[in-house]
Amino acid sequence: MPTAPVRFQAATTYENALERAASQWGIQPEYWDIFGQRHPTTPGIQKTLLTALGVAAETCEQLDAACEQRLWEEWSRLGPRTLVASLDTGWIHVQVPREDAAGTLRASFCWEDGRVENAELPLPSLPDDGFAELRGRVFVRKHLLLPPDAPLGYHELHLATASASSSTRLIVAPERCWTPPEVAGDRRTAGIALSLYALRSDRNWGCGDLSDLRAFIDWAAEQAGVSFVGLNPLHALANREPYNTSPYLPISSFYRNPIYLDILRIPDFAASRWCRRLLENKSVQGRIAELRAARYVEYGKVWPLKLKCLKAAFRHFLREYARDTERARGFRRYVEAEGKLLDRYAIYCALDELMHKRDRNVWVWTDWPREYQDPESGETQEFAREHWRLVLFYKYIQWLLDEQLAEVQSYARERGLSIGLYHDLALATDRLGSDLWAHRPFYVAGARVGAPPDDFSPAGQDWAFPPPNSGQHQADGYRLFSELIRKTARHGGALRIDHVMRFFRLFWIPDGKTAREGTYVQEHPDDLLRILALESVRNRFLVVGEDLGTVEPYIRESLARYGVRSYRLLYFEKTRENGFKRPAEYPRQALASASTHDLPTLAGFWSGADIEARRRAGVMPSEDLYRRQLASREQEKQRLLDLLHQLTLLPAWFPRQATQIPELTGELHHALIGFLALTPSELMLVNQEDVFKDPDQQNLPGTTGQYPNWRHKMRFSIEELRTNPFARDCTAMLRAWLERTERTAAACR
Repeated sequence: MPTAPVRFQAATTYENALERAASQWGIQPEYWDIFGQRHPTTPGIQKTLLTALGVAAETCEQLDAACEQRLWEEWSRLGPRTLVASLDTGWIHVQVPREDAAGTLRASFCWEDGRVENAELPLPSLPDDGFAELRGRVFVRKHLLLPPDAPLGYHELHLATASASSSTRLIVAPERCWTPPEVAGDRRTAGIALSLYALRSDRNWGCGDLSDLRAFIDWAAEQAGVSFVGLNPLHALANREPYNTSPYLPISSFYRNPIYLDILRIPDFAASRWCRRLLENKSVQGRIAELRAARYVEYGKVWPLKLKCLKAAFRHFLREYARDTERARGFRRYVEAEGKLLDRYAIYCALDELMHKRDRNVWVWTDWPREYQDPESGETQEFAREHWRLVLFYKYIQWLLDEQLAEVQSYARERGLSIGLYHDLALATDRLGSDLWAHRPFYVAGARVGAPPDDFSPAGQDWAFPPPNSGQHQADGYRLFSELIRKTARHGGALRIDHVMRFFRLFWIPDGKTAREGTYVQEHPDDLLRILALESVRNRFLVVGEDLGTVEPYIRESLARYGVRSYRLLYFEKTRENGFKRPAEYPRQALASASTHDLPTLAGFWSGADIEARRRAGVMPSEDLYRRQLASREQEKQRLLDLLHQLTLLPAWFPRQATQIPELTGELHHALIGFLALTPSELMLVNQEDVFKDPDQQNLPGTTGQYPNWRHKMRFSIEELRTNPFARDCTAMLRAWLERTERTAAACR
């Protein structure tokens, strides 16, 4: 047994107590920005963040009491409330009162499949791993091996000694995420990313839907030869312009946006005579044609039209529901399986609709009457009973979404896209949305998440949503986190984690402070990554972590160890001399791409369209900065052009001066796509904008109404992808590179 026991000693000064408490609650003492400047976390910031975390921090005595209580809770329980164990390691810690250490430990493993495995273990035979002296008692830490046949999953562990007992939520997880056959060994594959709302077709209602996605999959399988289609986050939105249309700031991360439903594929709509008459109405047909022809997606017009049709379909479905048909029973099974999570979401949606109808100035739940701001209040429950049909309606449309999305993923696999759909999990959730209303204890009030100063934001970034309460998540057994991963990845073969550094730490900004005054707060990375690996292995989806921005080396090392693919962008992969890395320098366990929704497209990068867009939007601080950005872009283009020539990806006759090439030519386009294809990275992803040389990016950071964010439609409709000569040439070029580098889907080779 180690000779140095864990003891609690009162701090000698308030500053010492504050520093210790900040360390115990994961508040880092400093951060370094991208410019190499050190930013110490001031005592004021430490105190403010501790207070936000629920720690009394006014006096030295309060801080000491909080730290001592935290230590006591760690050692005085046989097992923690939640324990995430590695199946590979095979052991867990237990803490035993010294007076019981010569006796027996009774362990009851209640596996999630209903089996119970009991064991009685002599405590002296278990290896020691430290001890603590607290409140006049001594506790010994022991190693307890998991049963050799312990299954993966979410279980319960009951422990007991002569004088103590405890219950633990035991999560047994693998050490690595799932790897599909497509990237096993030396294999590589490729996909095309698109924003689902951006799909244009001759049949949709002005916004891409799940039937458009099926048609796009046909084209992707037959013409492009890819293995997956990447999608924007499909999370639920308010669909109100311009502030509530970002797929990265949803009202709920657990449920999806019904604007993507194909109304005509809903059986209840097709079977209803009233619905058919509604659709035949000339006024309705005129509105659909107008929305289809609109330059941008008009969320505020598309969604009310679809909502009206969905309610008509629901009225027809209620007859089946009353008759308890097989279809109705399928719906009941879905609702039962979703449980409380769906119930709260649907109640929120019903309240949101009716509160706005009563008062058109009420848009968010913080403006509702106080009694309805609490999901557990008697008034809220009474509302749900009184308006049960409306609550049921919002459950119904989520069921329809689940059905249609499942069909699309199954169809993608049938068409030879072995991975199928590649989903995206947003980092943020709208502080005025359903998640905050329904699950408030799991978020920290008094702080916002952001990012420290960097090249793109010298003053730092304030993302204006609250950080997660990791202590609450851990105490609850990570149930919401598990649901979030599972639901986002459902009906897909890959999952992208936006800002994957969230699993390690987040940059917190105290209320009333600027982003520069924030600091990092640590999370529980091993717990979160093991749960991610568990869901990945069980549901067979690979994981890509968006590790851009300020990334410490240990983070990428940990992600690689857990089998999370890195996310490498052409624009950011630089050498120490600030040149572009060669394809061979890209890591294998990674996804290689050129850009994201927040960055310029290839055509936009080469023409400077993004810089001009910021200038037109009025977010360019000065003409001097505008000129400096143009000059910097020319330097970047020249470095890239030089490398492409060195790699002989451009013909010898092609100009060698970037100033001679104002736009993305066909030869340059061919070379850049080839550059990505030649990387050893397991996955290659090309945004549809970069396939077809579209200069407009989907989002211009720092803008709202000044730029049509999240509204750009595709350059070509789905029908034109097959008929337009330029679109066909771009597709053929992509397909040729995929075949040359053996990245085409197996069914297409």
